[in-house]
Amino acid sequence: MDQVTAPELQAGLALAAARPAVARAFLDTVRARADTATAALADAWASPRSGTDSEELTRSLAVALAEQAAHRPGLAGDLRAWLGAALACAPADVANAVGGDARVHGTVVQAHGIHGGVHIHPAAPGTERARAVPRQIPAVPAHFTNRERELAALDRTAATSPDGPVLAVISGPAGVGKTTLARRWLLGLADAFPDGQFYADLRGHSDSDPARPGELLGQLLRAVGEDRVPADLGEQSALWRSATAGARIALLLDNAVSAAQVRPLLPGGARALTAVTSRGRLSGLGMDGAAFHPLDVLATHEAVELLSRRIGADRVSREPEAALSVARACAGLPLAVCVAAARVAARPRQPLAAMAGALDGRGGGGALDALRVEGEYAVRGALDTSYRLLPPEHARGYRMLGLAPVQLLGVEVAAEACALRGDEADRLLDELAEVNLLEDLGPDPRTGTGRYRFHDLVKTHAAQLAADHDGRADAEAAVRRVVDFYLYAATEAESLLTPSHRILPRRYARHPAQRPPFTDAPGALRWLDAERTHLMAALRTAAERGWDETAWMLADAMFPLFLRLRPYDLWIEAHEIGLAAARRAGDRAAESQMLTSGGTGLRNAGRHDEAVAWFGQALEVARERVAALESGRAQGTGSVGQEERTAARRAEAQALHGLGQSHRLAGRLAEATRYFRLALPLREAIGYRRGAALTRICLGDVALADGRPQEALPQLAAARAELLAEDDPYDAARALAFLGQAALRCAGDDASAVESAEAQLKQAVREFEETGSVHWQARVLEMLGEAAEERREPERARRWYEQSLARYASVSAPDVRRIQERLRGRGEALGPE
Repeated sequence: MDQVTAPELQAGLALAAARPAVARAFLDTVRARADTATAALADAWASPRSGTDSEELTRSLAVALAEQAAHRPGLAGDLRAWLGAALACAPADVANAVGGDARVHGTVVQAHGIHGGVHIHPAAPGTERARAVPRQIPAVPAHFTNRERELAALDRTAATSPDGPVLAVISGPAGVGKTTLARRWLLGLADAFPDGQFYADLRGHSDSDPARPGELLGQLLRAVGEDRVPADLGEQSALWRSATAGARIALLLDNAVSAAQVRPLLPGGARALTAVTSRGRLSGLGMDGAAFHPLDVLATHEAVELLSRRIGADRVSREPEAALSVARACAGLPLAVCVAAARVAARPRQPLAAMAGALDGRGGGGALDALRVEGEYAVRGALDTSYRLLPPEHARGYRMLGLAPVQLLGVEVAAEACALRGDEADRLLDELAEVNLLEDLGPDPRTGTGRYRFHDLVKTHAAQLAADHDGRADAEAAVRRVVDFYLYAATEAESLLTPSHRILPRRYARHPAQRPPFTDAPGALRWLDAERTHLMAALRTAAERGWDETAWMLADAMFPLFLRLRPYDLWIEAHEIGLAAARRAGDRAAESQMLTSGGTGLRNAGRHDEAVAWFGQALEVARERVAALESGRAQGTGSVGQEERTAARRAEAQALHGLGQSHRLAGRLAEATRYFRLALPLREAIGYRRGAALTRICLGDVALADGRPQEALPQLAAARAELLAEDDPYDAARALAFLGQAALRCAGDDASAVESAEAQLKQAVREFEETGSVHWQARVLEMLGEAAEERREPERARRWYEQSLARYASVSAPDVRRIQERLRGRGEALGPE
């Protein structure tokens, strides 16, 4: 939050003096947040006896508050919010003045005075709306109890580093409420962090492996608008620090397992605040300037208060001894209290003493008063009590859901894990959330589907019960059904988004009964985005359990996620896993597909030489397949179909095309041309018209890069015609863009030829607007700017670059920086950074 100043406060107080409601709000803020002396000064200011000294008193109060706010983020945030409300009550007859040589273009700015040059560039038609400020930290439960002492200590930590980053580590045993406390603290400071509040679950104590920093950095970078995430962890961390330098953000790193896991995720801004929760102390973060806040269990009276909030004060007051017994049995762990309270609340006619007896061991649950490592005995006892009271069908569902290899559960996954119908799974999730065995997270903002989550300890409890009560075959089948659902849903998304990529078979242990929660291409892409972590978890699970065919099929089905959203680290990891699985399975066609798709990921991540190696291996595999198939046909052995031979030739051409693209991006134009010229006749020979057209675009691009625009023209014109015939508007627009660029470079001083070429580029922009490709709209506008600059038309070049910048802003931070540098080098105003 911007630091409040004494003049701002003095202006607000002047307005509040004549507005009792505004003055009352101010007094409430100061009494709650400021020290005693300043609160007394505020009371004196509000007193009608202040008389002629009111101006001096107002000035003194404003100065005192500004000094305190500089060291108290909570006070600063509250004062900033109050100032906004106070100034909104200002008289309506205050005139604005635009002075000097100020110019306002398009959008109207309301302000008291503007002096100098003002340039506001509205978003171009068809571009996405501005990215929302991230507010990712989940809400705090309404029953949050006490912790005032801990909150005050955290506030002091924030106040001790007003000019540097704040790092607070909240540690304590499982179920003690670390995450809830951190969320409560940060949400209370929301106004102090106008650039966003971010959340990442490090999964340090879940059944699956802890989250890797690279996975989480990808999420954080995408949240700040960095759509091109590097594959290397060091580069990701450096980009995250650069993206947050100077930003006022708060970051909650939840469930950390080590300092090494946390360190790459720390932001780069001097005004950033990071809170880390962990069961361990993470003392290694001391070298990073961390302040440590160990969190103890609730006192017995606080546990009783929490129980009272959950089940009602009247029930506690009727049975105070039983309430005390429940609180003691739960050993002060908020999680245990909440689980016990949920069971009591669901049975309003049952005496509280029944729960106290169950927790005390009289219900057969065992003694719970001997709390052991990290409080697990108390939690297990409470969970065992809740589990024993579940109906049999809900108990089985609880166990099966504990086996699901994903963190969040939706209806479809729950139905597959438990072999239920969708409506039955929906009721099961609702019932388990009702008794606090699942947390209802509400709908996913990207897909609109409901989401539920186990607490780590609860999931462990459910999985242990499954191991005790269900046979190995049943448990294995439950996990396989979930993995197969993700394979099926990803395949459906692939068919909608990249149908030409779908050439390999899909096989399931049992075909999923649930339909994926999308019906069109945009919905499929949103689902892939929301489920990327779970898709990778399913892929890793398949590989770990030896389901090799499923593993490579999952990597293959996820291709539209990688192609459209570009999470390079996941793209490369998935294909490394898929390639190893395909080789173990001895499937040469799958091996070829993993090599070419994985090579594409390496190439796009800038790892050009590694991409060349992968495509080289793909070429060897493809040519071996071709030779074997041709040999079998010549010898008359086996029944080799034309379709299989075509697939092998297509894989060979794909590898050649990939080698050409990798060399092109590495700047090796002669090598790129050689491979493209080998790929083109192969694609033409098998009738792969779209592929041949894409290779022609690449040949035209290389010719342009090599200063041979005349050679590019026929290739690009042919590609344009073929892609229009193939009903591929997106790639046809790409061909037209390069065609217009080539025509401009051939036009020379011919004004008519220049006008015609520019018309082609403008048409390409319109076609990209129709297909929704904002990135290519920006790229073509940049081409127009480059051409104008080459013709020494600086004003026209500036206008094209500014239009390009407006479109890049919503999709590509690296391109934004590049265009800004281009404009900055020409001395042009850039608009907002």
